[in-house]
Amino acid sequence: MTETQPTTIRLHNNDNVVVARDEIAQGYNVASEAVAANAMIPAGHKIATLAIAKDAPVRKYDQIIGFATADIKPGDHVHTHNVVVKDFDRDYMFGADVTPVDYVPEHQRATFQGIRRADGRIATRNYIGVLTSVNCSATAARMIADAFRGDALADFPNVDGVVALTHDYGCGGCAGIGLNYIQRTISGYAKHPNFAANLLVGLGCEANQIGAMMEAEKLSASDKLHAFTIQDTGGTEKTVARGIGLIKEMLADANRVQRETIPASELILGMECGGSDAYSGISANPGLGAAADLLVRHGGTACLAETPEIYGAEHLLTRRAVSREVGEKLVAHIKWWENYTAAMGAEMNNNPSPGNKAGGLTTILEKSLGAAAKGGTTNLVDVYPYAEKITEKGFVFMDTPGYDPASITGMIAGGANVACFTTGRGSVFGSKPSPCLKLATNTTMFDRMEGDMDINCGQIVDGAATIDEMGQQIFDLILATASGAPSKSEALGIGDDEFVPWTVGAIL
Repeated sequence: MTETQPTTIRLHNNDNVVVARDEIAQGYNVASEAVAANAMIPAGHKIATLAIAKDAPVRKYDQIIGFATADIKPGDHVHTHNVVVKDFDRDYMFGADVTPVDYVPEHQRATFQGIRRADGRIATRNYIGVLTSVNCSATAARMIADAFRGDALADFPNVDGVVALTHDYGCGGCAGIGLNYIQRTISGYAKHPNFAANLLVGLGCEANQIGAMMEAEKLSASDKLHAFTIQDTGGTEKTVARGIGLIKEMLADANRVQRETIPASELILGMECGGSDAYSGISANPGLGAAADLLVRHGGTACLAETPEIYGAEHLLTRRAVSREVGEKLVAHIKWWENYTAAMGAEMNNNPSPGNKAGGLTTILEKSLGAAAKGGTTNLVDVYPYAEKITEKGFVFMDTPGYDPASITGMIAGGANVACFTTGRGSVFGSKPSPCLKLATNTTMFDRMEGDMDINCGQIVDGAATIDEMGQQIFDLILATASGAPSKSEALGIGDDEFVPWTVGAIL
């Protein structure tokens, strides 16, 4: 067989592997690389274009993604059977790649139709929230929110819904960093501009006491934040009735909002990837990176996260850090994760997932290099602990786990008012109260799951769009979504159960 059209994707001239655009049959001649496949190469998987000696590095993106465990011949399938991760030096070169940002002149900057709260905060949605301090109050919270389903909000068209965000933490002697994280996360949601008002419901005897949390996080009770416990209220039925009554009092005020023209600089974009495949680092992630660059150029904020999934690529970010201090913050989180996983009997290299590997990702280094592409090319201006309030404009990073719900929960707690989620295998994630756009990495999956996918970044792989063109499409859809256009996950009603605070430390 001979090649009649490009069947592989070369990412850099220095690479010794290329990626199969479609399945390559054994014996197929990849003319553009002057190799014939020695075995069947699944779509998205790698084929060697040069001989790679045992223990020599395998290169993709002009970066090391692993080391050969045996001699690899040109045309061989390169994957988990013949590649492993080993330690190697990474030069952090703090700030070496910092360049001036090409900002769009203010009078030419993009806008969207958003909601301006009385205190100046900018919202993209208008929910009422029922938050919980502990798992023990989860059922009562859901019962309160359920009372406002169906036609219950028909007279309040400007209210997007009443949502109960529950979790399985808060009791059991949680303390230390775990208690700090849950308190910071809940308070971040309570302060989030996409909530017009909130109830905070507890049990009463939990470790995460509502009063202590409000004091620690500087939350104050008001007509827009009511806090109470089941025990003090007199049981579940009375608590549910009280919650329903309070929300009925809140609805008229919440409904008074009007959307107005807001500069795109008020957007904080949370960026996530999940259910990744080998196309993630080729199409959707760099496409989202181009959109992030556009948002930064228009004065906004783009937040990358998932510390375990930039492991091995962190040196590409430290080189973009505006100061050594910012770069060292990122390195400190990497080292914390190395110690944390070691203490748990695991390692940072225990990644990708089975689905990632089936999609062609071989090592955490390969996955991280693709994941980091979501961060675009602008300078790294700050690094935040989990769920901490994001205050800087520009490209920032937040320390989160790679677990998608926990990661996006942290970014929303930090203030993200819109999110983008790239996926190759097909995630169906939603993230109330902030809308989440799903970006498909390949056309096959997009066509199969079009009801869940908002944009087909597989157009890049297909040759139908460039990375910059896709970035513009994503940026335009972010603005439209921030203006009120529903995402696919919102249209399906997804997003009530994806509130997952990061559980860290011992539960006693």
